[in-house]
Amino acid sequence: MMTRTLFPRDVFAQLHHLLDMPASPQPAGPVLNVATTPEAVEVNALLPGLDPARLDIQVDRGVLSIAGERPAPEPGEAGARRVGERFSGRFHRVLSLPDDVDPAAVDASYRDGVLRIRLLRRAAEPARRIKVQ
Repeated sequence: MMTRTLFPRDVFAQLHHLLDMPASPQPAGPVLNVATTPEAVEVNALLPGLDPARLDIQVDRGVLSIAGERPAPEPGEAGARRVGERFSGRFHRVLSLPDDVDPAAVDASYRDGVLRIRLLRRAAEPARRIKVQ
C-alpha cells in the first residue's frame, strides 16, 4: 500500500540545501557602528581601502546620508582573484538622527579605513511654563 503525502520525498534534502546557502554573496555597503552620548552622535563606517575623495556625506532634515563608490578589485594573474568579504561598487547608507542633532556642527575624518562622523547635539532648552489667562 502506497501512502500519499503533500510533501515531496526529498523535502529534507531541499531544506538542507536552503540552510547551506549563504545569506548574501556580498554585503550591500559599509558596516556602521553608531554610539550616542549626551553631547554627540558618533558614527563609524568601516571602509578599508576606499579613497575618501569618493565619499559624499550629507545631513538634511534629520537624516545622515553616506554615499560613495569602491572600485572592483583588479583581476590577478591568469584572470584569477581572491574574493573576500569587501563589497565593491556604489553604496548609499541612510541613518535617521535624533531631533536634537545640530546639522551645522558635523565633523568627519577618515583614517586607517574608518570613516568617523561626529554630530554634536544642541543644548536642551528648559520647558516653558505657560500661564492660562
